[in-house]
Amino acid sequence: MAKALLGHVGGSDPRLLAEMRRLQQRVQDLESELVRIQSENDALAAAASHPSDALLESIDVHHPEPALT
Repeated sequence: MAKALLGHVGGSDPRLLAEMRRLQQRVQDLESELVRIQSENDALAAAASHPSDALLESIDVHHPEPALT
């Protein structure tokens, strides 16, 4: 009966399978990017909650940028 149903529906369309694989890869890529951004955000939040002298020293206040007009 399953063969009959698949035959009736038309079976697997190669374009549909290719699109499904592409979307699954995109989801994996986005999940990886999300993990990377979350860890970067956690590091920035930790640095902001514990300001260190090294962070303040890295800011170059001797050469201010010109204001935009």
